[in-house]
This record gives sequence, structure tokens and C-alpha cells, in this order.
Amino acid sequence: MAGSSTRGAKRSWLRSRAGRRFLVDLAYAGPQLFLYVLVQLLPFVIALPIIFTDRLDFLDQDVAWVGLDNVRAMLQPPLVDRFGDALQRTALFALVNYVMVYLFGFVLALAMFELTSRLKGLFFTIIYMPWMISGVGIGLLMIMLFSSDTGSLNLLLKELGFGRNVVDVKSEAGTLITLPIMYGWKTAGFNMAVFLGGLLAIPTETIESARMDGARYLDRVIHIYIPQIVPSIIIVTIFSLINSFGIFDELVGLGGLSGNANAEFLSVFVYQLGFGAGATGGAKIGTLAQAITVSLLVFLPLVLVAFGLNRLQKRLQYH
Repeated sequence: MAGSSTRGAKRSWLRSRAGRRFLVDLAYAGPQLFLYVLVQLLPFVIALPIIFTDRLDFLDQDVAWVGLDNVRAMLQPPLVDRFGDALQRTALFALVNYVMVYLFGFVLALAMFELTSRLKGLFFTIIYMPWMISGVGIGLLMIMLFSSDTGSLNLLLKELGFGRNVVDVKSEAGTLITLPIMYGWKTAGFNMAVFLGGLLAIPTETIESARMDGARYLDRVIHIYIPQIVPSIIIVTIFSLINSFGIFDELVGLGGLSGNANAEFLSVFVYQLGFGAGATGGAKIGTLAQAITVSLLVFLPLVLVAFGLNRLQKRLQYH
């Protein structure tokens, strides 16, 4: 009797407004939640014990428990230099790329916010289109434009009298400058959409009052627009941080897996540790366990920072 009454109560609750709302929410969030558990949480749970072993690859059957030896290996020769260099390159790229977020995304969002042309939708589509280009394609495009001998930009600069091989995309400085520019161009549409959403949420009365008080455009941007779109700024900061440390496809196009040391960022270093020999035919520089160790040492703190920024964003949005 108790079981039947419990089932009856569940049925009546599901028929209620709260129950129907729960079912609708589950229909929306269920597929995403399933994929998140399958793609994110489950691999993390499986990978966590591997960092304490000497597993060479997924097919390795002779696995021994080594404790924290994989962590020590990252802090000792011969891997410490490559790990440090890759971390430094990635951190510098993340910094310059964050500047590009505003030079491209925020500036374009301001332009679209003020634009009253009927072609506004067309402009938005054109700006957003590079987001659909594959990362490998971006890397190959950079080679076509900025390679030292045959790059289109170098040939153009030579014809204009600026000299030969002005830009070398595979040099350290060339990669640090051109990669954020191209990546900023690719992600400009996405960042613009996030900033534009924040700008459109600003009450028009606030902007009109500032105009009537004689506030110049730059004053309005600094004192009205930016304070009002802090949640949007936090969102693009989270995406910029995660994407900068997770960039991979563009580096493959730049030759990160085929000898271009200046394109060896953390993601490439991790790949070469765990899978390098099988993918490139070269000598393997580490083990699968070491690759997972580096991933957790670097990317897990980034995820925690992202969660902290996300909580801050929600607090600012609803208060």
C-alpha cells in the first residue's frame, strides 16, 4: 500500500506545473548533461589513477604503480626544459590573445551597436564567418601569408620595397605576433556576439541621459558601457583563457608536430608526450601517464579559475 501511494504521489507531482517544468528542463538539459558526463567527467575519472602509474599507452599491459614520479619527471631534465618552454609560449599567447579579444571583438561590438544601416545583419554574418574555419585551415593560411620565402605578405612587402622575408611565421617573434592576430580574427565574431549581447542589455535611458549631459563617446564607453557589460567581459575572459591553453589545430597547421619548435605549446607538448611517435613517426618523448599528468597539472587549475569567474559572473548578473 505504501509503495502504491508513493507511485501515485509521483504521478500527481509529474502532472503538476512544477513537474511539467522539471520535465521540460530535463528535455533541454538532459542531452547536454549526458554528453558532459560522457566526454568530460568520465574520461577524467578514468584518467586520474593513470597519473600514478608508468603506463606507456592505452595498450600497455605491464603497468606499475610509481606514485608521484610523473610529477617529478616534469620538474627534472630532460623534460623540464621543454615543459617550461611550452608553458611560457602558451602563457604569452594567452596574454596577447586576450588583448586581441578587445581589439577585434569589443571594437566590432561597439561598431555594430552604433550601426543603423540596413546591412547590419550582413556585416554580422561576414564578421562571424571566420569562426567556422577549421583551426588547421587557419594554421595553413598563416603559412601561405607569412612564410619567410613564399608568403604572400612577404612577397608584397618585397615588391613595395620593404625588403625580403620581413615576416617569418615560424620564428619565435613571428608566431607570437601573427598567431594571436589570426586567432583573434577567427574568434572575432563569437566575442563580438557576447559583447554585443551585453551592450544591447544596457537601458537606453541611461545612454540617452549621458548624451544629454554632454558625455563624449569615449566617456560613455568607459563610464557606462564597460561597467554595464562586466558579466560579458567575464564570459569572454573564461573562453579566452580556456581556448588559449587548449589551442591545438592551428599549431598543427603551423608545423607544431613536424619540427616547428616555436609552435610547441602545452597542447602540442602533451600530445607528443602521449602519442608523438604514433602520429609523427619520430621518437616518443614520454608516456601516456606523463601526458595526463601535465594535462591535470596545468588545465585543472584553469578549470577551477573558470568556475570561479563563472560564479562571479552569475553574482554580478543577478545582483
